[in-house]
Amino acid sequence: MSAAFSLAFDAFGKLVVTLADGTQHVGAVVARAFPIAAPDQVISILSAEGKELAWVEHLNDLPTHERDIVAQALQGREFMPEILRLDGVNSFSTPSVWRVQTSRGPAQLVLKGEEDIRRLSATRLIVADAHGVQFLIRDLPSLDRHTRKLLDRFL
Repeated sequence: MSAAFSLAFDAFGKLVVTLADGTQHVGAVVARAFPIAAPDQVISILSAEGKELAWVEHLNDLPTHERDIVAQALQGREFMPEILRLDGVNSFSTPSVWRVQTSRGPAQLVLKGEEDIRRLSATRLIVADAHGVQFLIRDLPSLDRHTRKLLDRFL
C-alpha cells in the first residue's frame, strides 16, 4: 500500500512531509488522537502551523519507511514512561516517594496526593508526580502482586 504522502527528516532533524501533489511542508508534527487507549490508531500529521496534512487510520496501514519515521517522530514528541513494577514507597500517607521500575528504567517519583492517580479505565491508570511527569500503568491486573498491594493503599 502506498501512502498519499512521503516523510523524511531534513538535515536539521525537522520532519518534512511531501504530499502527492509535490508540495512540501517542513517542520511537520505527528500526533496521536488517542495516545493511551489506541496508540497505533488515528494518527494525524500536521503542518508547522497546525493544519492537518494527512490522517492515518492505523499505523500498520503505512509503508515500512513512513511507519518508521512516524514512530521516530512520535518518540521524540512523547514522554510517558510506563510503570512496570512498584518496588517500594517511603510512606502510605502523602506526599510519598515511590521507587518504581519503568519502561525507561528505574525511577523515583513523588506522589503529592491520591488525586494525582487518575483512573482511565478499569485497568489503566495515570500517575502524575510532583514535577509534572506522568507515568502510565497500562494494565493493573497484569502487575505483580506486591505492586498491586502497594497501589491498593493509594486507590
